[in-house]
Amino acid sequence: MRGFAGSSRRIDTVTQTPPQSQPEQHEFQTRGPKLTYFEWGKPGDQPVLLLHATGFHARCWDQVVAELGPGFHVYAVDMRGHGRSDNTPPFIWHSFAGDISELIEFLGLQGAIGVGHSMGGHCMVQVAATHPDAFDRLVLVDPVIFDPDAYLQDRYRGFESAEDHPVSKRRNDWRDWREMYDRFKGRGSFGVWRDAVLEDYCRYGVLRKEDGRWELACPPLVESSIYLGNTSTNVYEEIPKVRIPVLVLRAAARDPDEHMIMDFSKSPTWSQVAAQFEQGVDVYLPQYTHFMPMEDPGLVAEFIRGDRMA
Repeated sequence: MRGFAGSSRRIDTVTQTPPQSQPEQHEFQTRGPKLTYFEWGKPGDQPVLLLHATGFHARCWDQVVAELGPGFHVYAVDMRGHGRSDNTPPFIWHSFAGDISELIEFLGLQGAIGVGHSMGGHCMVQVAATHPDAFDRLVLVDPVIFDPDAYLQDRYRGFESAEDHPVSKRRNDWRDWREMYDRFKGRGSFGVWRDAVLEDYCRYGVLRKEDGRWELACPPLVESSIYLGNTSTNVYEEIPKVRIPVLVLRAAARDPDEHMIMDFSKSPTWSQVAAQFEQGVDVYLPQYTHFMPMEDPGLVAEFIRGDRMA
């Protein structure tokens, strides 16, 4: 794998704590937004690329990385509109893939394990299709790839704009990350999360405002825009180009007649997605919700390491 020396496009920040406990933070200027990404491990180890879900950020992977153990050179990216990366529109799913494609080329990724959760899994399929040498295998954690018919319909009928979407009304003013943590702990879907993951989500999911208070690193209007645009990127034309092994981890399936599109207690992923890949394997885990990496980081790490295939 190519190293980073001599590139003028990487701006390193100083890591204040040992690399085994905290990642190095870097910035990369794409042709559009500036991306922030985090790096654990060292060149020569097995490369891993981690892509997060809508509304989340790269540091939500911290506990999965901790469970991986030594021998892995891990990159986790804040997608545009998330974390410390720029809030540069458009927030359409193929735009995320374009950004990640540039980063993959910059890093010179080859033979990596590509891991994506929710939107990140959808994006991982797109970049694996266009960069066949970058990955040896994929782990798609509930990748929000709908039944093909869904891409012919208006799945989000009733929402006229991002402002009309309920996610746009999320609370966006906090005293600090601890107030956010105390508010979310044990509530709704957060009730099944590991405590350390929720802490990472809150700690690294807010940015300081000019008045000294804190706001969400993924603004509510950005998040709602992403949900409204997620049926505009149909990956079924890309799937045949992905000829490497692909594991699709699916949470408990939704009832086909269920229309609660923001209910993440059940999986939005089509049950036949894995069968569309040349080397796809479906792993159905009905004991988990859509937030599998947050519920059981060790389980996801096992699939990344290859300890489990089903």
